[in-house]
Amino acid sequence: MSDQTGADWRKSSRSNGSGGACVEVADNLSGVVLVRDTKDREGGTLAFAPGRWQAFVRFAKQSATA
Repeated sequence: MSDQTGADWRKSSRSNGSGGACVEVADNLSGVVLVRDTKDREGGTLAFAPGRWQAFVRFAKQSATA
């Protein structure tokens, strides 16, 4: 598990506004991007290398417009 000290969590702009599928992202830490479920913040955190996270976001954006 990555050290989450100082993580600045923000809700994803693509999260469902009606309380459904919501994720939070912390991308302010050096060398890691953290992702967690807004509804279950204690349920676990995924950690990604920044380049991998950027590739995922690019792919997701391309898939959404296809």
